[in-house]
Amino acid sequence: MSLTEVISIVDDDEDVRSATRSLMRSHGFTAHAFASAEAFLNSPLLHETTCLITDVQMPDIGGFELQAILLNLGITIPVIFITAFPETSVLRRAEAVGALAIYAKPFDGEAIISRIEEFTPSHIGGTPD
Repeated sequence: MSLTEVISIVDDDEDVRSATRSLMRSHGFTAHAFASAEAFLNSPLLHETTCLITDVQMPDIGGFELQAILLNLGITIPVIFITAFPETSVLRRAEAVGALAIYAKPFDGEAIISRIEEFTPSHIGGTPD
């Protein structure tokens, strides 16, 4: 795994943010956590992020809105949504906007790691010789 993979976590729940950041780091990813979409959007890490994990429902700007803002800025980052409310409409919306995945809280850490590893540059096409 390349340490150039930068995972940004956006969630208003401090416990989820901290646990997810620790999970990412324990698997060798560089991980940064943000308490709001605004904090992430104003971060210098915005353009370094290779995968975004974001909560669907947050005050002010939720995960779907955050993804739309990124797209309007011309920034295409693979997005994994997490939600405490895995209703059918939310799952369908995540699928419709091209989410890499959507997981219900509490999510299986190994499942989310496996999904990230499937698309990260260091895992696509195998390891260079």
